[in-house]
Amino acid sequence: MVVGELTEEVDVLIIGAGPGGYVAAIRAAQFGKQVTLIDKAEIGGVCLNRGCIPSKALISAAHHYETAHESAFPGIETTAKLNFAEVQTWKQGVVNKMTGGVKTLLKGNKITVVQGEVFFVKPDEARVMTEVEGHNYHFEECIIATGSRPIELKSIPFSKRVLSSTEALSLTEVPESLIVIGGGYIGIELGQMYAKLGTKVTIIEGTDSILPTFESQLSRLVLRNLKKYNVDIVTQAMAQSVQETEKDITLSYTVSGEEKTATAQYVLVTVGRQPNTDELGLETIGIQMAEKGLIAVDAQCKTNIDHIYAIGDIVPGPALAHKASYEGKVAAEVIAGKNSVVDYRCIPAVVFSDPEIAVVGLFEEEAKQVYQEISVGRFPYAANGRATALNADQGYVKLIADKQSGLLVGAQVIGHEASNLIAELGLAIEMSATLEDVALTIHAHPTLGEMVMEASEVALGVPIHVLAK
Repeated sequence: MVVGELTEEVDVLIIGAGPGGYVAAIRAAQFGKQVTLIDKAEIGGVCLNRGCIPSKALISAAHHYETAHESAFPGIETTAKLNFAEVQTWKQGVVNKMTGGVKTLLKGNKITVVQGEVFFVKPDEARVMTEVEGHNYHFEECIIATGSRPIELKSIPFSKRVLSSTEALSLTEVPESLIVIGGGYIGIELGQMYAKLGTKVTIIEGTDSILPTFESQLSRLVLRNLKKYNVDIVTQAMAQSVQETEKDITLSYTVSGEEKTATAQYVLVTVGRQPNTDELGLETIGIQMAEKGLIAVDAQCKTNIDHIYAIGDIVPGPALAHKASYEGKVAAEVIAGKNSVVDYRCIPAVVFSDPEIAVVGLFEEEAKQVYQEISVGRFPYAANGRATALNADQGYVKLIADKQSGLLVGAQVIGHEASNLIAELGLAIEMSATLEDVALTIHAHPTLGEMVMEASEVALGVPIHVLAK
């Protein structure tokens, strides 16, 4: 229904078509709502177009190249030639397939999709500027899902040779050398990927270790593999400035007060992401903000304006695509009259490094702060038949439980297929499973999943395939 000349009435206006926004749109439409979904760029957002999907495609290609170039499997000798332009074409095909699938789903759910930039003019009205015109939308409910963008360092602005993750995923040639500022999960994933493809990589990290938000034991195996690819890692280092030429770029940084330099073909800045909340006109309608440009929300993803919701990278919590999708479902269900609330007890996090890292629930030190006594079970990949047969015996599965009740409260996996193994453990925590529940679940043999069962038996003090301590 059109109200006035250029104002359209909609049930639900969703701003941002990433994994939070498009999922919220589909769920709201499933409940019979008339939904308009708006994004200033592409369907699928950063995740499908410039983040999760293209990065994992290139990481997969790097793994295959490493295996084909210099097989670590006994008795198999290989040689390989890398055509990176063709790899990039394949990667874009993966992106197109995924975004095309989302477009089909949106169309099938009768969701109106508009490309344009949005800013609020009233608490129940937003103006959308397309390439050809401006259009106002009067909404009953609104979900803001505008995501985030890479943080740009003031002293080292993005340029031809200073890249964000977006540009690093779109290089047409494998760089001879690369300096990565930031040893978090994005820097490690992309740095290790390019190292496998033959790039000389240097990682500059401000804290005393890479992957500083994870347990040090988890990062240790990744660190060992990075050194295998001759990656230089400089910790407790602060980037200061760069000098750029037509052919290369030199980074100045300090370590313990001493100034040093490093030169490479490119510098990649991966020091975090900032929420896209600064150009929406939120101050115009009085949206309450939290720290660092985030929007304050309650357990139903509602802002201080009752009919406006916010989800994903623009609200407090980890900036993860699956968290955004989860919150999008919750917000859409609340709009539909359901009594849904968010429950962040077990949000999994994965680093697609080599070996992979996957965690869910509490770390060991966190669990010690919550429970009087804990039980910990750790089972090595090296004692698992399937891992050994795959020649992938680095890593372990670690379970953490409240000793009194036996409830599983945390889990970490580092090793081959950790990203897939973590799902079972997330389900176990979500369903309040005990160590005994996990131990009594029959797991197929020989599989990597058996390590979950074995780790629970270690925690219970009755291991079979390792000696009890």
